[in-house]
Amino acid sequence: MAESSSASPKPTEARRTSLDAPPMTLSSGPLSEELQCSICLDVFTDPVSTPCGHNFCKSCLNQCWDNSHTYKCPLCKETFSKRPDLKINTALREVVLLFKEKSSQSKSEVLCDICDDIKMKALKMCLVCQISYCETHLEPHQRVPNLKKHKLIDPVENLEDYICQKHKKPLELFCRDDQTCVCLLCTDVTDHKTHNTVSVEEESRERRSQLMKIQTDVQQMIQDRMKRIQDLKRSAKLKKEKSEKEKAESIELFTDLIRSIERCQSELLEMMEEKQKAAEKQAEELIKELEQEITELKRRDTELEQLSHTEDHLHLLQIYPSLSRPAHTSSCTEISLSDTHESVETLRKALIQLQETLNEKLNKTVELKRIQQYAVDVTLDPDTSYSKLILSDDGKQVTYEDIKHELPDNQERFDTCCSVLAKEGFSSGRFYFEVQVKGKTEWDLGVVKESINRKGIIIAAPEAGYWTVVLRDGNQYKARESPSIPLFLRERPQIVGVFVDYEEGLVSFHDVESRSLIYSFTGQSFTEKLFPYFSPGTKKEGRNSAPLIISHVRYNK
Repeated sequence: MAESSSASPKPTEARRTSLDAPPMTLSSGPLSEELQCSICLDVFTDPVSTPCGHNFCKSCLNQCWDNSHTYKCPLCKETFSKRPDLKINTALREVVLLFKEKSSQSKSEVLCDICDDIKMKALKMCLVCQISYCETHLEPHQRVPNLKKHKLIDPVENLEDYICQKHKKPLELFCRDDQTCVCLLCTDVTDHKTHNTVSVEEESRERRSQLMKIQTDVQQMIQDRMKRIQDLKRSAKLKKEKSEKEKAESIELFTDLIRSIERCQSELLEMMEEKQKAAEKQAEELIKELEQEITELKRRDTELEQLSHTEDHLHLLQIYPSLSRPAHTSSCTEISLSDTHESVETLRKALIQLQETLNEKLNKTVELKRIQQYAVDVTLDPDTSYSKLILSDDGKQVTYEDIKHELPDNQERFDTCCSVLAKEGFSSGRFYFEVQVKGKTEWDLGVVKESINRKGIIIAAPEAGYWTVVLRDGNQYKARESPSIPLFLRERPQIVGVFVDYEEGLVSFHDVESRSLIYSFTGQSFTEKLFPYFSPGTKKEGRNSAPLIISHVRYNK
């Protein structure tokens, strides 16, 4: 390459700046846009991240939200229900500080090597001439054809890093085999002759692209960890709220139990006091009667004493029959406390029975509340509904009518059985729902697996994928085992709760109002998605016209 025609001094040993790579400024470089706040259009100051993943200066974002009644991301416009708690993104802040440090170094001046008296700021540096030029002295390199071929770069202090120390030529190529920068002579006469080499610019573009991907991955990792932190905080908050709720419910439950016991104790004491008063009154009446008898007996004793000495034999013979008869006395001469004792014993037994009843009620309430916490929102799926069933608009009620509707005969629909499934299916965990069956004389409830037969005659049994309990003829309850098992219930359920533990293989049915268990399918093996199953039965000449209603779960106290 041709050298500059003008005499040029050698590059100075020390310049005013030093960089190991081409300078990055706020307006250029691979990280400038990524480290720039879209509000103030400057490099981040105390960067914070929104839940949607965008970054802004903390003060810029706060000022933006302080002047608004809603909280939106200024970039993507996503709206947040409440104002996010902004935390400084420490990892991004470290990158910004490093960028600013490098940027400030790049802004320091490198002086022109040609200027004699007053050194002007260098605009470019020629790797061929190995000299820095101000705007004035750079003019020949922009005009002279041979000089225009020279390699110009932004001024740097460590020019040696850009020159091959062996051949004193610009490092214009990159050897991918040895992962090092080389000059043209290195590829002609040295070990790099047969190596894979590309221009420094091409390799730099590829490396920059890789760095951008790495930065994107790092930013994604930051966002993932921030989301994880938010999820952990939210989970801890929910667990705390649940614990506080359960604690409050337990206190309320035991408070009610204590009140019931205190009320029973008060009633027992009141009854015992009434018995005691009755016994005291009975004793007083008996004492009074005995005192009257004593008076009468004393009078007779006096008469007998007098007659024993009388000489009036005729009179004695006349009154002897009346005096010889026993005197009239009370049939009971002492107070018996047996009745009182028996009453106390009866009350004691009643109290024990009441306590047992309360304990049973407590256990049932605790068990029902335990499974009610797995309540899910269930809606009826019209694509599975038999053609004579009517579903409510909200998908919570189903009734039967004698008119057949023209519906698509899709694969999911029941074609002969008056049944319908829920839209929601479950393939793991636990779930619970409640159905009002009040006023009905026939119904089927339970869960079924997704692959059940829905066409023609259906055998509802566990081996066919059905786990159901049914009512027939108003009072005949059965569990659809193989064969069916009759169920003898003390009360007719008005609301039936259905609970499933997928992993445990359990399907249980509960009378919600009496808090009693109706039946449980245990030891089952579920391998596919389960769907809630409903059948309101036919109208039975109007006796069974009431709907099945998926009811909102009200937690029992």
